[in-house]
Amino acid sequence: MAFGRRRQAEEPEKGAEATEEPAETTEEAPAAAESAEGGPWDSEDSFPELQRLDFGALQIPVAPGLGFQVNFEATQVDEEGNPLDGRPVAVLVQYEESAMQLQVFAAPKRSGIWDEVRRETAKDIQEEAQGQTQEGEGPFGAELLAMVPAALTEEVLAEMPEEVREQIPAEFVEQGWAPQIIRFLGVDGPRWFLQAVVQGAAIEDEEQWQVLEDVLRGVVVVRGDAPMPPRDLLELQIPKEFSEAGQDGEEEGEETFDPFERGPEITEVR
Repeated sequence: MAFGRRRQAEEPEKGAEATEEPAETTEEAPAAAESAEGGPWDSEDSFPELQRLDFGALQIPVAPGLGFQVNFEATQVDEEGNPLDGRPVAVLVQYEESAMQLQVFAAPKRSGIWDEVRRETAKDIQEEAQGQTQEGEGPFGAELLAMVPAALTEEVLAEMPEEVREQIPAEFVEQGWAPQIIRFLGVDGPRWFLQAVVQGAAIEDEEQWQVLEDVLRGVVVVRGDAPMPPRDLLELQIPKEFSEAGQDGEEEGEETFDPFERGPEITEVR
């Protein structure tokens, strides 16, 4: 195939999700003084103490330069199909020009599901998205690297920041699509499965990937004791820091947190 990562050793959803606006990040690089080698962790494990945001089933490390947003899935719609209410289904971690989406699912007690999920994901990308896939090994085991055609319609281009739009090769604009590389990682835990989907500069930029890898290694999954069918999403919640930031935004005349209108008011951690 014509795509791949620099280091071979690290080569490598469906549903109506409403994605928040991109969160801004600082230019300060996260300190790497304390490494969370060995994770992601189960909440019953003995894991390193780090500052983490509590998203319910996911506790995610914070560091300078990281931005966070929550993706929602509509649970109620009006007669015209517009969302009225929703539930959080994924957390997006952003660093510079890179993003990593995290989702956590219930899994069988005695077996993992990443091998099966990976095969199904590859099949969907090849058959439905007309993309290409390639398997490889990375720091968390088996991975999937995918190349999919991303539409470049006039509407899509109009919504892009000017500096991003100017970097798109003219031939991509003329043909109406550009190749997009996506990296899928999976971790099978005790009765849970954590999936990370990486896009952006971290596909090739080792420094940006290392920041996201450290975040993933520091994640703690809170499975809970309730029985759940395999592949059901574990329940996520909005951290209290988001609500506090939303209240600050009101005092400054900014909009309050609305999952279908804008991202959480807390967009960076200092």
